[in-house]
Amino acid sequence: MTHSEHAVSLASIYQARRRIAGQAVRTPLVRSQALSRRFDAEILLKLETLQPTGAFKLRGAANMIAALVERHGREALAVGVVTASTGNHGRAVAYAAARLGVPATVCLSRLVPANKVAAIEALGAEVRRVGESQDEAFGEVERLIRERGMTLIPPFDDPLIAAGQGTIGLELMEDAPDLDRVVVALSGGGLLGGIGAAVKAIRPETRLTGVSLSRGAAMWQSLQAGRPVAVEEVESLADSLGGGIGLDNCCTFALVREVMDQHHQVSEAAIARAMVDLLEHEKLLVEGAAAVGLAALCEGGIDVRGQRVALVLSGNGVALETLDRARALCGR
Repeated sequence: MTHSEHAVSLASIYQARRRIAGQAVRTPLVRSQALSRRFDAEILLKLETLQPTGAFKLRGAANMIAALVERHGREALAVGVVTASTGNHGRAVAYAAARLGVPATVCLSRLVPANKVAAIEALGAEVRRVGESQDEAFGEVERLIRERGMTLIPPFDDPLIAAGQGTIGLELMEDAPDLDRVVVALSGGGLLGGIGAAVKAIRPETRLTGVSLSRGAAMWQSLQAGRPVAVEEVESLADSLGGGIGLDNCCTFALVREVMDQHHQVSEAAIARAMVDLLEHEKLLVEGAAAVGLAALCEGGIDVRGQRVALVLSGNGVALETLDRARALCGR
């Protein structure tokens, strides 16, 4: 499948960058001296933790809502936008919608940590807690679309969302044009797919490595099956990597299949160690999903010796009790 078929082109990513200017920030790419020595490589950290909402998700949500306002006018969204989320996307939708004067409703499963729920509510969105999985929360989204005529802002499976996340790839290529590898968490595929679309269009030889949970890795299992499949959602330190990719996935399954060069699955123990390492040695507070790239390096799943490597630290939305659990898991 070509980029034109799933509609995430380099041009659409540049267009997304223009739309989100003033909402999402251009985040720094910093060299880690400690990690570079440890892995005999140049390790660069892309700090999406510094977004106003604490995670990369703002890029995609801001791009899609702004594009809808451009196309249809703000009055067409007067009933409001709606989404289901494991936390970060909901916060991004709430923030972007408020900035554009659009009402927002966010449906969350009961697995979403309380700190993420509170952050969404603080931005003025209506929060609905429904079910024990993101798929169940999506049932409530579908009801609101059907009964109220609300507009869906999907968490990942849309070309506008993926193009927004792809702006990270533009920044990586501008700040480190000779990157050998980008390591990205893989869940629904919007982040990895968007970054990959940008990076591969600009520098095809840069390798893209996806990292998933050892259990409940819906995108990876779907890729192995050759089609989207349902996977049971499990509790994890990397809670924002949970959830399915949608059996009717129309964008990110094909996009990830096209751009991802390598994949690695990480254990909960490795995620815990990586979270604690980033806090203790880099003074960076990250959520589990943001630590999986480092976890993969620590497990030896990716040989990066002599390479220039970017790890995308996707967000900082970690509850203190989750951090305590991570510290306990690795005996700190």
